[in-house]
Amino acid sequence: MAADVPPAGARIAVVTGASSGIGAATARQLAAAGYRVVLTARREERIEALAKEINEAGHQAKAYPLDVTDRAAVEEFAGAFRTVGVLVNNAGGALGAETVAAGDPDDWRRMYETNVIGTLNVTQALLPALTASGDGTVVVLSSTAGHGTYEGGGGYVAAKHAEHVLAETLRLEIVGTPVRVIEVAPGMVRTEEFALTRFRGDTEKAEKVYAGVAEPLTADDVADTITWAVTRPSHVNIDLLVVRPRAQASNTKVHRES
Repeated sequence: MAADVPPAGARIAVVTGASSGIGAATARQLAAAGYRVVLTARREERIEALAKEINEAGHQAKAYPLDVTDRAAVEEFAGAFRTVGVLVNNAGGALGAETVAAGDPDDWRRMYETNVIGTLNVTQALLPALTASGDGTVVVLSSTAGHGTYEGGGGYVAAKHAEHVLAETLRLEIVGTPVRVIEVAPGMVRTEEFALTRFRGDTEKAEKVYAGVAEPLTADDVADTITWAVTRPSHVNIDLLVVRPRAQASNTKVHRES
């Protein structure tokens, strides 16, 4: 079924973590689908450049620097909107790959703050505007880490499990309102920053994540999945969509070519 043009009251799409990777790709694709995208991230120069790119392509975008863990800043941001059609909670990430015994509590705290509290902050702040649109959609970009554990991933896995539960609980609590809750859980995605950030700039360790994997997912692959889910008819809710590359059967089972 072809995607419908979003109604006027629902054409604003807010994307968090839009400065790179999946967030930036999602902003581009939602803009091309007819949404007026609002790009949020801490790195102002990056989202300004992306907004310029999208506008020059004939679409509509606006950049708004925002730290999703700053509750007061999020509430101030949300106050600018009477209606919002789509919220894509993409901001997050992983830090470290230590065991539970060796993990740094500060890393765990930062991952929980960005992945879970950040999603909670923005969702709570924009939920009235999403409801007022008459056709709102909340997207929570979790991870296959939110559905299966693996060694060396304790803090990130815990945060993503919490983010999954947040989405699942919200869907139960707001049923009957004109707001859908969609969770997209990607597996192995090769972006320019995810693994590099996780391994604190260690290029060799970051490259090993994808070594021998012919075709990991790309940011565009995930953005395409998000955009497809968002543009389904209003009565269709994609509760949970797990997307992996063909070479990945699970979080711990990956085919690597020699």
